[in-house]
Amino acid sequence: MIAVGLGSNLDGPAERVSRALEAIAVLPMTRLLAHSALYDTAPVGPQDQPDFVNAVALLETRLPPLSLLSALQDLEKAAGRVRHRRWGERTLDLDLLLWRDQTIRLPRLTVPHPEMHKRAFVLRPLLDIAPDARLPDGRPLSDYWPGVADQPLHRLPDLEENHFVEPAHSTAS
Repeated sequence: MIAVGLGSNLDGPAERVSRALEAIAVLPMTRLLAHSALYDTAPVGPQDQPDFVNAVALLETRLPPLSLLSALQDLEKAAGRVRHRRWGERTLDLDLLLWRDQTIRLPRLTVPHPEMHKRAFVLRPLLDIAPDARLPDGRPLSDYWPGVADQPLHRLPDLEENHFVEPAHSTAS
């Protein structure tokens, strides 16, 4: 399982996250397995910015990690992403959270995402669609939920789970 976190807090964030899920679903050599509903969350870092809309998607891909990262960054750029300040406002943010059961430490990519276990806006949507998700060391991500459960987040009615997931093709005749 590969998990991607999605977030936006500018220029129609719910629509931006929904469009990003649609775009991820058609990436080459990649299949969208599941995605969460959308969540409204307070910003982490500077508080002088709008609330975020967040979601998580689960993928399978034949792309190597850095190629998928580049494809996700291309989607961010197409959405007008400009990096002004750390944890600042953005039209679209796409983060690789998990890559199967691997730990990756590269200059451009660290997986598992180093902050994911500290963020309700990552854990809640991820656990909604993958309740048994684990870190590469085998620790269940649900073990971290009690430590972040007090962070405010609100499930939005804008998008149901798995709205953009194509049903599996039946091989029965």
